[in-house]
Amino acid sequence: MMKRYTPDFPEMMRVCETNFAQLRRLLPRSEEAGASVTYQVNGVSYCITVEESTRYTTRVDIRQTAPAVSYWSLPSMSVRLYHDARVAEVCSTQQIYRFKARYDYPNKKLHQRDEKHQINQFLADWLRYCLVHGAMAFSVC
Repeated sequence: MMKRYTPDFPEMMRVCETNFAQLRRLLPRSEEAGASVTYQVNGVSYCITVEESTRYTTRVDIRQTAPAVSYWSLPSMSVRLYHDARVAEVCSTQQIYRFKARYDYPNKKLHQRDEKHQINQFLADWLRYCLVHGAMAFSVC
């Protein structure tokens, strides 16, 4: 009998806290809605745009803009930063707009059991990659 997946909440919070700290380094100077910045990392361009900014949260859109292979292959995600808790969590990515903490497997949409953790870990890996490889801001989106 297969053991049911149990989310590791402390690990998820560590990932989200790291994402908050790293993403803050890449945000546009102005955190007003509409502010954006484009980064070049190893020949790939990414645009970070502030979609919504309130007293306690900021929602940003992160999208690869070049090289354009096809519409479906360009990664994008929406991330909400919670300033009081100092965490950043992926809200949506690639037409997935809500993540459960745990999925039964198999399921109709083929989500992994720990899909929410994996997508936030992907953001952590991407942010680390950008910072290590010298993300160079070069223009406004």
